Amino acid sequence: MARASGFRITVRTQFRQAKEAVYKALRHATVDRKTKKRTMRGLWIVRINAGLQSLGMKYNVFIAKLKKANIKLDRKVLAQLASDDFNTFSKVVDKVKGL
Repeated sequence: MARASGFRITVRTQFRQAKEAVYKALRHATVDRKTKKRTMRGLWIVRINAGLQSLGMKYNVFIAKLKKANIKLDRKVLAQLASDDFNTFSKVVDKVKGL
């Protein structure tokens, strides 16, 4: 009942409805955490790709060469570099282009 205290109308006062609503909310929370991870990865890829287009490189070629160069930067860090610190991002891209 404590978990259902913020729910609407009778869902917070009647035990059976509260139990079902809390169960459903917890199930949606688990699914949405997975969905959030997937959405964020897509956003990072879009940001990296936008930065690469201005430097004349494709995303798939960049990732392949990044792995070949054994540079272990994940997509989150690369997206932050592409959006916040473009000079550093362009240095990483130049290093990868040399291969």
